Amino acid sequence: MAWCAAAKSLHMPAIDVSALRFRAPLAFGAEVCCVSLVGANLRRSARSPAFASLGISTEASSGIKEAVQTDKAPAALGPYCQAIKANNMLFMSGVLGLVPETGKFVSDSVEDQTEQVLKNMGEILEASGASYASVVKTTIMLADLKDFKKVNEIYGKYFPAPAPARSTYQVAALPLDARIEIECIATLQ
Repeated sequence: MAWCAAAKSLHMPAIDVSALRFRAPLAFGAEVCCVSLVGANLRRSARSPAFASLGISTEASSGIKEAVQTDKAPAALGPYCQAIKANNMLFMSGVLGLVPETGKFVSDSVEDQTEQVLKNMGEILEASGASYASVVKTTIMLADLKDFKKVNEIYGKYFPAPAPARSTYQVAALPLDARIEIECIATLQ
């Protein structure tokens, strides 16, 4: 196995995986790397063969998360960040259609709010070193699912093919009585 060679190069002791007969983590650490092996119920059955998962990181800062903040998008409305960068991924909080300079909605229409949400997302993506093309997943929350078609027409202009995976929900209410909120996950270079 490839991971065995990696473990040997890091001067790590051999692991008897057959000893992992229950769910328990097993970890080894070195100064600039962290390796963890997790066995999850290694008993074989007809449907699920035994498995083990190995993660190796050679970066000392691999577990560090970094907050993203830009004045070109509305500030967070509570104790959270506009976005977090971690492990070459960007996790963007829900974004509303607020104008950054005023903190007010661009208008009451779902079309205008959708356009502003996507502009605000673009500013956060740019501040993070990402772009619309690097977005892999979005979640759209609508105050009224009847706005789905209107939102789709605007949304489609922002994301190049292949479009990101997406979920859309109607919710009971959104912050500040917004008509739409969108959050996303993107990859970083």
